[in-house]
Amino acid sequence: MKSRSLRLRLAAGGALAITLALFVTGFGLALLFERHAMRSLADGLEVDLRQVLAAIEINADGQPKLLRQPSDPRFVEPLSGLYWQISMGDGLDLHSRSLWDYSLPMPADSLIAGEVHRHLIEGPANSQVLAVERTLLLTSQGKSIPVRVVVAADVGHVAAARSAFILDLIPALVLLGGVLSAATWVQIGLGLRPLLRLREAVEAIRRGRARQIEGPVPSEVEPLVNEINSLLVSQAAEIERSRARAGDLAHGLKTPLAALAADARLLRDKGENEIAERIEQLGEAMRRHVERELVRARIHGTRGHRETQATAVLPLVNSLIAIQRRAAEGQHLLFEVDCRPDATIAIEKADLAEVLGNLIENAARHARRKVRVTVQSDGGAAVEDDGPGIAEEQRTLVLQRGHQLDRKGDGAGLGLAIVQEVLEANGRQLKLDRSVLGGLRASF
Repeated sequence: MKSRSLRLRLAAGGALAITLALFVTGFGLALLFERHAMRSLADGLEVDLRQVLAAIEINADGQPKLLRQPSDPRFVEPLSGLYWQISMGDGLDLHSRSLWDYSLPMPADSLIAGEVHRHLIEGPANSQVLAVERTLLLTSQGKSIPVRVVVAADVGHVAAARSAFILDLIPALVLLGGVLSAATWVQIGLGLRPLLRLREAVEAIRRGRARQIEGPVPSEVEPLVNEINSLLVSQAAEIERSRARAGDLAHGLKTPLAALAADARLLRDKGENEIAERIEQLGEAMRRHVERELVRARIHGTRGHRETQATAVLPLVNSLIAIQRRAAEGQHLLFEVDCRPDATIAIEKADLAEVLGNLIENAARHARRKVRVTVQSDGGAAVEDDGPGIAEEQRTLVLQRGHQLDRKGDGAGLGLAIVQEVLEANGRQLKLDRSVLGGLRASF
């Protein structure tokens, strides 16, 4: 697919957008998971905090005392990751066995009785813990004693859970990316389908199956369709004007050519045979020019605006050979035709007559004794002669308009060039090579 492809650009843009969206989604989900895990951890710590608060009392010495341990066994396991701590004033009074000899460095905080605060602080072994604290006012000997109670848990397992969650999330995101990419490709195909129909409509115009783009089109491409249709109308009008001018010119020359032919006959009657022959040759060359230009005008005027018609070949070839046999250069030649009776070629009859007529005439002009016409089963044809042929390096030159290898002939150098134009108008190509008869083989 080319880099200028609109489909490729849209697909690349869609892939980039999907990748970015999945990355943001994955990051957001991981962040939400971590926040949810931290909230769940904090809620669990508050439950443990309430258990510790319910078990605190002040003994006779005015010191806090924990009547019973919280239910979670990790509080008595050293460095288990779950801790409690009770302090009065600036000194540490009690803590769980899980803290061992470590003291939680609680930040300076003003707590209102009954209010719960949460902190992320450093814990044992350089770990990070989430601490939940609350101040409790206890009465001893008529005095209110503030007691700061802290329950903390290591948040390392939250990070581990987040990593596991991300590992589980990646395959799901990859699968989602694949589904979204497939959906994007389908969406691009549906979005570009009107352009495909537009291309098919333009191809139908080029092949002559339609004259304009018709049918409903999306509003986004409707201005383009209108401009194309307007261009086609203008082009058709200009072609028609050009054909009319070519026709007027050709018909305007017919009368002078007829007068020239009449003058040649008068000169011949007076015995001026040499001058009469030269005038007749000149008039014939001019007539051939006029006829060929009319053919050119018809080809260019109808190219792409007609349906391809299948033409029966054998009757046409026989009629062209019959005409050629009446010409001076064809009277001594042997014409061979290799063609099935039901053979057809998908070229309009007038065009096919122009092609085969020029090829047979050209072969007859240069042949020594034989001209062969072969109609192939694949819808092509070949005309061969046993003349001198054309050198390989000169075959391209003879297809150029006005180029003649035989300077002594009366041709205008337009025959093969027109044949090539007619064939190109019908989607075919003229090929020149060596014939098994020894001369030129012209095929299409």
